[in-house]
Formats: sequence, C-alpha cells, structure tokens
Amino acid sequence: MARRWRPLTIAAVLAVTASLVGAADGTADPVPAGAGRPPACVKPTPVPGQPPPTPTPPTATTVGQAYHCIFDNYYSGPVLDSRTLLVPAFAAMTQELQRRGLDRPDATLPALTGRRDADWAAFGGVYRRIANALPDDGARAALATAAIRAMVDELDDNHARWLSGFTPNPYGFDLSVTSGPGDVDPVATEPAHVTGVAAGSPAAVAGLAPGDEVLEVDGVPLFVNGVLTRGALSPTGTAPGSVLRLTVRRPATGGTSTLTLTAAPYQPRPRDVESRLVDGDVAYVSLPNFAPELADRALAAIADLRARADLRGVVLDLRGNGGGSPDAVRKLLGALAHGRTTSYWCDVRDRCTPNRTDDSVDLLDLPFVALTDRRCASACDSFAGTVKDLRLGTLVGTRTAGAVSGPGLPHLLDNGSILALPKHHEVAANGEIVNTIGVAPDHHAPTTAADLSAGRDPGLDRAVSLL
Repeated sequence: MARRWRPLTIAAVLAVTASLVGAADGTADPVPAGAGRPPACVKPTPVPGQPPPTPTPPTATTVGQAYHCIFDNYYSGPVLDSRTLLVPAFAAMTQELQRRGLDRPDATLPALTGRRDADWAAFGGVYRRIANALPDDGARAALATAAIRAMVDELDDNHARWLSGFTPNPYGFDLSVTSGPGDVDPVATEPAHVTGVAAGSPAAVAGLAPGDEVLEVDGVPLFVNGVLTRGALSPTGTAPGSVLRLTVRRPATGGTSTLTLTAAPYQPRPRDVESRLVDGDVAYVSLPNFAPELADRALAAIADLRARADLRGVVLDLRGNGGGSPDAVRKLLGALAHGRTTSYWCDVRDRCTPNRTDDSVDLLDLPFVALTDRRCASACDSFAGTVKDLRLGTLVGTRTAGAVSGPGLPHLLDNGSILALPKHHEVAANGEIVNTIGVAPDHHAPTTAADLSAGRDPGLDRAVSLL
C-alpha cells in the first residue's frame, strides 16, 4: 500500500560494522568547541549474514551530515544553492514545533547568503538553540527527522531517499494505486485492487485475493469523488496485533465483504524467477527484479525451455519488477543485441558516459516480448526503454513507472541511517528522458481487477498472439 509499508530495496546496506555507527543517546546536541563541518557521510560496509541494525534517533549532527552529504555526493551538488535545502528544512521544523504546541519566538530562519558552509553555521546555531530548549529527546528527534526529510524531499528525485530503518509490509498485500517502489501512482484511478498477496501473510490468512477491489480502509473510502484518499493508505497500527479492516468487492463473484487483517510476524518469501512453456513453443519467464543472480536464472530458464521445445519466441514478464542492478540490465540486453549503447549516465554539466550491452552473453536470436506495468521501475524502466529505442523486441502492457533518475548510491550517517543519492542522471539510448515519464508499450493491454479475480492474463495472451 503506502510507501512505508514496503520493504526498502537497499535496506541490506544498513548492515554495517559498529565502528561506522556514531553514538547517539538522544540527548541535546550542544555546539562543540570550534564546531564546523560534522564528520562526512561514508560508504557503508555490509556485514554478511547480519540483519540491518536499527538506527538511533537523529541529532543536529545527523542533520548537518545529511546537508553536506547532499552537496558532496548528489547529482546537482556542484551547482546546488544552500538555501534550496535550508529554507524547506527550517519550514518543516517550525511546522513540527507547531504540531507539538512548542513554537518559539526565536524560531526564525537566519539570513542566508548561498555560501554553503557559512549558511550551515548560521542555520546550525539557531537549530541547536531551538533543539536544546525542547522538553524531551522525542521532540528533538522529531525536529531532526523533519529537517532531513524536507531536504531530501526538496530534491524531488525518486532515487534520493533517507532510509531510517527497515519497515516490513505488516499485512502482506499490494495495491494497484502504487507505482515503482511503493510510491502512490500519480495516475491512480478507482477502483483500487489487490495486485499481490504474500503467502502466509495476515492478508492471505484473512482471505484477501488478487483482484479484490478495496473500497474502504477502516471505514474510510479509498476514493472520494474520484480522488485517492492518501491518508487511508497509512494505517495507524502496524505492530503485531494491530487490526486493519478492509471492505472489499470480489469481481469474480460480485460479492462485497469486510475482511479483518491482524498484523503478525510472517516470513516473506523472496520472489524468484518462474518459467514455463506457453502455447507449446513460447518461453514465458517472469523476472521479479534485476538482481544479477536472477538475470542468470532467467537466461538459464530460457535455455532449459529451448532444450525442451523449438521456441518461436520469448516473453519476459517484468510486471511488478521494482528494478535492481545496472549490470543485470546490461546482461539481459546483451542476450538481445551486441555492441549497442543502452543508455547514458550524465552529470549536472551534461557530461555523459555511455552504458553498453554485455557482449559476453550469448544472443537468444528469438522474437522477444516484454510485459510491463506501472510497477516496472528504475532498472526495469531502463531495460524497457532500451528495448523500445533499439527495437530489440515488443512491449505489451501499460506504461512503466518512470522512476529512473539514476542509480541511488548509499551513504551512512552517524546514527546508522542511510542517505541514498544518485551521482548521475540517466538518459535513454535515443537521448530522451524516461524519468517521471515512463516507457509507453507498443500494445496497450492492462490487467484489470476482473482479470485478476478471474485468473485471466490479457497481456500474456496478447504477447503470445504477437509471436
């Protein structure tokens, strides 16, 4: 459902050594003698086999780290004006103070000049004075959280994120009103319907099924006058034992009922490559994400199906694929063509580096169709755009998410949280921008709630007919 319900795809980088995580006890953060820049953000070092640690509450030092980390590592950092970050950060802080009934007469933004370090010194002095006067550690942490989120949000970049912890999907289902990595789809239309249910999850236990149309969440209509009620997507209770009540309509039967979902721990099963022969001689392979090992399994699955039948084509199902490794993209594109430029990574001054196919991969030399939808994002956007630009195959389904600003690289802050920032922005093979726009399919074939409920797949049917 809402963004915070979904696992963060780079949460594994939170598994870092204790030596990299600065101490933060939640106390007031006084100005140290000779204070200037805080310690720089660093590249995290994952610890294999260890779960991600829980970040500690952010402090004024964390805010300063995030501020300087953006300038040092973000795509537009070299030309970014400090006021672009600090004004929205201060606005968010004052709003947090007002919500808590803690507004202060001295909560006034100091004069800013556009000089990066001088502006941080001025901002930081006022920030610390306000934070040190707050009544408790929770209010101080909320102030820091508001400031960091506002700075990251101001970048308006779908690959710039502050990951302050791993939030699982407590109820185990996804809705059609999301696109890409769990963001609310700007073109969401009613009815919202269930696109997936995790095995063994509270949603599965309650009997929720793909295709079910969600009409109300805890009595709140999901759409009012055709407009999505975003607040309904963020349930107040997510801890074990919390209850979520959904009013749903099942298209296959026409019946409406209320299902009660009780949040409980469950072990999500990682999605894997699935493959089968369709119509006797078409290789169907679903790819849940662009992990390098899954790209290898997808190619192996096609080879296995080819050994069993004289294939007339390949269908690669990318619906729900949230992205992954650029290396996996290059590998799968290398199975479709050699010696081609697939995209470009450009800096803020339009200096671009081409990405190319992985020519070590054997060519399939088969007609190719990819199935896409609004949850095909990031690396999936990139792959789909290249297939279309270079005419390597046919796209069937709906427009992709358009969430492909550039690869988000992780940076560790002192409290153990991660700031993901793209160093470059991506331009597609033909020089066009796909980010925020998406890639339109060659053949429009959406999967409706009625299709899911009845077990139909018009996209796959259309793909097979094209082959």
